[in-house]
Amino acid sequence: MKILNLYSGIGGNRKLWGEDVEVTAVEMNPKIAAIYQEFFPNDKVVVGDAHQYLLDHFEEFEFIWGSPPCPTHSRMNQLHHVQENKTVRYPEMSLYQEIIYLKHWFKGKYCIENVISYYEPLIRPTESGSHYFWTNFHFSPFSNNKRGILRREDSEDWRQNKIGFDFSKIDINKTLLRKVINNCVEPELGLHILNESKRDIQGELFK
Repeated sequence: MKILNLYSGIGGNRKLWGEDVEVTAVEMNPKIAAIYQEFFPNDKVVVGDAHQYLLDHFEEFEFIWGSPPCPTHSRMNQLHHVQENKTVRYPEMSLYQEIIYLKHWFKGKYCIENVISYYEPLIRPTESGSHYFWTNFHFSPFSNNKRGILRREDSEDWRQNKIGFDFSKIDINKTLLRKVINNCVEPELGLHILNESKRDIQGELFK
């Protein structure tokens, strides 16, 4: 299966996909992209604009996962404005551009993931934990032990243990480490959604 992993970060969602998939990961930050490549040496890693890469290459893939930047949609954006009198930012609407584009033009399966927004979402998602998911296939509710998905309020140590990456040999400062951990999708959830997309594909083949 050829997979496009957009806004890949260090690859939390990709961690349990195994090696029988052909993954192209797109990440804007070169340092984060280098960490992803260290963890997944067999994947093709592109340092660049995921939004544009999707437009140029979407037809080459069977499954697309996108995790666009969430700060302008997050409830924390609204909270920071109220508590710290910070400037309000426009929500970054490329999130909805990608959902609409994939829905109407992509023939494979896709999943766009983002945090629960401080506003009513413009396109209805599936809600799981503290995240929204827009897909063109049904996926069953996900639960893993007591917590189904990483949350901002979880402790940093708990989050790092949960995603299961070994950073001991990675040259990374604490600020960037905190950022990549906070942005990670729980690996079990990433696997669950990929498996659900495969199940949907198999169902279509036997109709």
